[in-house]
Amino acid sequence: MTEEPVVAASAPAPTGIPSIDTVLDLVAGLDSRPLEEHAAAFEAAHSQLRRALDDPDLGADDAPTHTA
Repeated sequence: MTEEPVVAASAPAPTGIPSIDTVLDLVAGLDSRPLEEHAAAFEAAHSQLRRALDDPDLGADDAPTHTA
């Protein structure tokens, strides 16, 4: 059985909300970090995203406006 090489996904597009973009950058960079660091990085990402969800005004001035 031959294993397929893992192809790194491209980094996600910036959201325009600095706190969210920081989390996306952290998670996107995990492939270059030791596996032992992944759990802590995901815990930190989860915590930061929870704070962003709990504070609807966080980054509101920088958030892109969506028009229908």
